[in-house]
Amino acid sequence: MSAVFPALSPVGHKPHPLHSSERMWPETNCYVDLWIEALQAHGVEPLAMLGFTLTQDFEGDQFTFFKVPLEDLEDLYKIRVTELAIFDRVEAHALEQISRGRLCLVEMDSYYMPDTQGVGYRNEHGKTTVGINRLDLTGRSMEYFHNGGYFRLEGEDFEGVFHLNTSETAIPFLPYTEFAKFPAEPTSTKHQREIADRLLKRHFARRPDENPIRAFASVFPQQVAAVAERPFDFFHKYAFNTLRQFGANFELLAAHLSWLDAVRHEASIAAALAVSENAKTVQFQLARAVARKKFEPLASALDPAVAAWDRLMEDLGTRLG
Repeated sequence: MSAVFPALSPVGHKPHPLHSSERMWPETNCYVDLWIEALQAHGVEPLAMLGFTLTQDFEGDQFTFFKVPLEDLEDLYKIRVTELAIFDRVEAHALEQISRGRLCLVEMDSYYMPDTQGVGYRNEHGKTTVGINRLDLTGRSMEYFHNGGYFRLEGEDFEGVFHLNTSETAIPFLPYTEFAKFPAEPTSTKHQREIADRLLKRHFARRPDENPIRAFASVFPQQVAAVAERPFDFFHKYAFNTLRQFGANFELLAAHLSWLDAVRHEASIAAALAVSENAKTVQFQLARAVARKKFEPLASALDPAVAAWDRLMEDLGTRLG
């Protein structure tokens, strides 16, 4: 049974410190989280890739689902990622690429993923991205990067994620799939730091023109009032795509700046963490507001994050200008 990283095992796997339970947001989103773990397995530093978090914006109904740009992965780590065409069984394509040392990133249904026990597993169908490291078609098992760790599924779950028990007339399983080609040797820490410094300036230039948290705050109470009319489970989806997205995003930015130069970026780190902390606090306030149907206090709840974003961009502008 071939694997991209043969030494990996779900038993005893130690996640990257970015996924420590001591962090405000131990998990961010499926795409960034799996790359954090995959890069660690490859022997490079995931903290180097996080400058892109500066570009997160408010999109009207959600914050940008932040994803590392593929060109950044190539510049930093010499990893080339491109779309994998699906014209045969997905598992057949994945097995072929794994045999060539390439990681397949596949959109799958979290309903069949045991690592989502208590959330999605056998409870709710949801789209999520995994990185398939090891695949055994005969033994019907798969080992994969997902969220903040490395896991294994088998048997009925294996059949479920690959749609093996569907009828011949069912809609074919054609997920969006990427594959990553790794270089023969990891890039050096020196190279990663040099490129990360350059990318930070590039992404700062691509930051939103206006404060995205201020834009969100202006519609936040009205959106929550609408959320309160929906089934309570919808609250979790709304919170994930708003407060959690920008809260996790800015905690990652703080970690990135600390890795680059904690002394030089001290003020920016504090501001980024203030954004993240306020998002965490307001998430609890949001739950209470939905339960009690009292939304007026939310009008000013995000003021600390709004002010911290402004401070962050002003300080970075001074240092990167």
